[in-house]
Amino acid sequence: MSEVCIEVADCWKVFGGRDVDKAIAMAEAGAGRAEILERTGATVAVRNVSFTVNRGETFVVMGLSGSGKSTLVRCVSRLTDPTRGRILLDGEDLTAMDEATLRRVRRQKLSMVFQHFGLFPHRRVIDNVAYGLEVQGVPKAERRERAEEILAVVGLEGWGNHFPQQLSGGMQQRVGLARALAVDPEVLFFDEPFSALDPLIRREMQDELIGLQHRLQRTIVFITHDFAEAIKLGDRIAIMKDGSFDQIGTPAELIADPATDYVREFTKDVPKQKVVTAGTVATGPKSETANGRKVAATDTIEKILPALLDDPSPIDVVDDEGRVIGCVDREAVIQMLAT
Repeated sequence: MSEVCIEVADCWKVFGGRDVDKAIAMAEAGAGRAEILERTGATVAVRNVSFTVNRGETFVVMGLSGSGKSTLVRCVSRLTDPTRGRILLDGEDLTAMDEATLRRVRRQKLSMVFQHFGLFPHRRVIDNVAYGLEVQGVPKAERRERAEEILAVVGLEGWGNHFPQQLSGGMQQRVGLARALAVDPEVLFFDEPFSALDPLIRREMQDELIGLQHRLQRTIVFITHDFAEAIKLGDRIAIMKDGSFDQIGTPAELIADPATDYVREFTKDVPKQKVVTAGTVATGPKSETANGRKVAATDTIEKILPALLDDPSPIDVVDDEGRVIGCVDREAVIQMLAT
């Protein structure tokens, strides 16, 4: 099976307007949203976005309010039809599917967690969690057994017979997460799921999601306006502005080498040494003077800095399989931290 799980190709979403084709042509020529709206009455929410998400990856789309990120995730999940472009899941084009096929794919492969929990207030927690299985026609005893298992996974064992309003906000969001996981989806979409939570509960939920991802290895597309949340959760991050992507990269790549001033604004206050890795700053071939010293490509600068301060000679950087991919020295680290 291909490493790529989701492929988005040339995705556009235009709302309203007298002439959608003219709006897209203006956008392709460089016109801004305000000018396009004035001349065509159309709003270009997503502008020619292309990207891939690998199987088991957490791909974060980060942007400010109005950047188009929530519209994009709705296009990718086919909750909204894109105006143009293709959305492929495991090589199958979701935009070409009829309604019956699309419903089947949604029920079997996709789940979504929203900022507003969307729980049924008249149903107990266990029945909220089992709802997707109920839609699939799974027998009651079987779906309740599965719901109990998932409630334990998200730390809500014993809460199944309560109603949602008897739970805290963080617990309700765990129920929403459990409902998404109960159908054993291949892909999970998160649209700012933690932004309404208190800071402490929000960090708890972030940690919970990281732990779940380590255990379950699902493909995740996560939407947020919080850069700190993005770098904590994301394997890769796409920075979105005015409907298009400014830059895609790992947290370390974005912080070490921001491509635009807009990206630089988000990264300027992040402690680089805590995020940038040895692999990001590694240069050249294996060092002839490393004297057997090695660090992992995933080690942060903060972790390797004491070794460089003790001995200024370069240190070899190795990948997950122990192969040397380059070396890192004190000068490269100082230059990176200074920029």
